[in-house]
Amino acid sequence: MPPGVRLWLPVVVSFLVQVPPVAVLGWHRATGSPLALLLALAGPLALIAARRFPGPVVAFTAAVAGALVLLRPDIGVPNVALAFAIVLGIVRGARLWVYASVGVAWIATLTVAAVAGVSLHPFRVAATTLFLAAMMALGEGIRGRRERISEFRRRADEQRTTAEQRERVRIARELHDVLAHSLSMINVQAGVGLHLLESQPEKAAEALGNIKDASKNALDEVRHVLGILRAEPPASGAAEGAPLTPEPDFAALPALADSFRAQGMDLTFVSALEVEGAAPASVQLALYRICQEALTNVLRHAHPRAASVYLGFDRDSYLLTVTNDGEDAVPRAVVPGGGLLGMRERAELLGGSLRVGRLADGSFQIEARIPLPVVRPSAPS
Repeated sequence: MPPGVRLWLPVVVSFLVQVPPVAVLGWHRATGSPLALLLALAGPLALIAARRFPGPVVAFTAAVAGALVLLRPDIGVPNVALAFAIVLGIVRGARLWVYASVGVAWIATLTVAAVAGVSLHPFRVAATTLFLAAMMALGEGIRGRRERISEFRRRADEQRTTAEQRERVRIARELHDVLAHSLSMINVQAGVGLHLLESQPEKAAEALGNIKDASKNALDEVRHVLGILRAEPPASGAAEGAPLTPEPDFAALPALADSFRAQGMDLTFVSALEVEGAAPASVQLALYRICQEALTNVLRHAHPRAASVYLGFDRDSYLLTVTNDGEDAVPRAVVPGGGLLGMRERAELLGGSLRVGRLADGSFQIEARIPLPVVRPSAPS
């Protein structure tokens, strides 16, 4: 409803209900008629200020309504202006004003009527009391509904913000893992190529080939991540919106190990898991990325570049360990940063954990554990 309508509708409705009947009914009794008409008109006019001053307006309207009852008890026109003032006052937060002013005005009206000998029918007193209580209940109901709607919208906004933040973190983690791995390889091979360019051109050419392969793989994985971002879920729930490139899994780990060996790393890879059906896709992707990031750290920071990878089971968890076997491993490899944070997040999102530390022989190890999925027994048919 437009703001102008919300402002003037109560004024017009209360004017049409109150002022003409008071004018017509007061015509038969001249005493007090002009003042009664003025009191009947004062309530609707006061509603013009109800938006800015809801509390004072309801107090003024209650006083005017009480005065009209005392002045012309024979005119039983419902005071619609007071009804609007009560409801608007409660909805706009002036609840104390409403309860205090309406209660005081009605009790004062009844007291003055008893002292001055103004006859008020008991039915009218009861009906007016119920009318005032009903308007207060209506105002509370509207206010409560607005608060519930506002709370619902606030929670929806929070959920949307939280979901967007989680998605941003996931995208940042994916891009970090993809780019850090590929750019580290490119950096190493570029250094090798520059060093051997004049003395061993064939080795330099091999390094350039490795750079080409690493950059191609980086582009493919970045396109994969961007494909996930651009994909929209189809209305039917089918997979038309899914990216065509499969996500890395356990089957891709040997190729990952070979790519690091091509960079000069002395790498041992041992897997005690079957490739097919070994784990859910989310677990396979998480452990692949953790392994990729851990080996990238070894390639960038550890000297000598020697590592061993083990993938298997340990009690009720999948276990991945990446150990830098070199005795001169650089502690920077385990300094908390974006890569370590991403590895920890990947494990914890699946209910697992990540441990990073120095072993007794001086080497560093990254250990990731992800719980095995709980297999629920099927119900008997």
